[in-house]
Amino acid sequence: MLTVQGPAAIETQQPVTAGGAPIVARGVGKQFAGKSGIFTALEDVSFDIRGGEFVSLIGPSGCGKSTLMLITAGLVPASSGELVVGGQFLQRPLTDVGIVFQDHLLLEFRSALDNVLLQAQIRRLPLAAARGEGERILGKLGIPELARDRYPRQLSGGMRQRVSIARALIHKPSILLMDEPFGALDAITRTQIRHDLELLWMETRKTVLFITHSIEEAIGLSDRVLVMSPNPGRIVDEIAIDLPRPRPAVLGEDASFNAYAERIHRAFLRMGVIKY
Repeated sequence: MLTVQGPAAIETQQPVTAGGAPIVARGVGKQFAGKSGIFTALEDVSFDIRGGEFVSLIGPSGCGKSTLMLITAGLVPASSGELVVGGQFLQRPLTDVGIVFQDHLLLEFRSALDNVLLQAQIRRLPLAAARGEGERILGKLGIPELARDRYPRQLSGGMRQRVSIARALIHKPSILLMDEPFGALDAITRTQIRHDLELLWMETRKTVLFITHSIEEAIGLSDRVLVMSPNPGRIVDEIAIDLPRPRPAVLGEDASFNAYAERIHRAFLRMGVIKY
């Protein structure tokens, strides 16, 4: 699957598609030193994410999902193995990336739109064009014009998270990393944002690595779902999701959805993550 072309390049069989860059992990491991000894968070994690593909990581709490995302972003070094992004070995933090966390991390003294434009200012992008793009993305994510001049404390939790997604997309990255972005939201808001995110992703097909604890969310958004084991985190199953897009809000009525969900449930049962 991989062809090493020298110290700075690696190639997969799948080309970059649309606006996304491929991500390849080979034997990635992560260990932390603690008072009681060495703690292994990840062990021998390997995957190929094609350019423009939407892939979810699902697994129990503490299995290393967030650590793997930070390693993929170049923010935390791997203890072993290698990561290749866009054909280049990962040796420093990515810049062509947008990151969304469970906490919106908005600046309270900036309006919604100004929070989105912070990325453009830091990257010294043309502000007039960035403002227009920010307005467009906020509109796609369901933020009305009247709310764009409001401060985070004046917005609902769902609106704050929508703003954080827009901020991650304003510079048009080829990769979007999302760590439980809807985890703190109510079920109705999660369903709506999931739908809005899918439609926005379908426009540009950025490469997305999405971390979630929700089986419905993973199936509803993804081209593939990677199932992780309890600590130390390994990928124990890979499920291709063959459902038409855009996907309906109510997935449980689809027989294929139920089959995918059952497969994930059975994986968790085998690992003792779920016990009956």
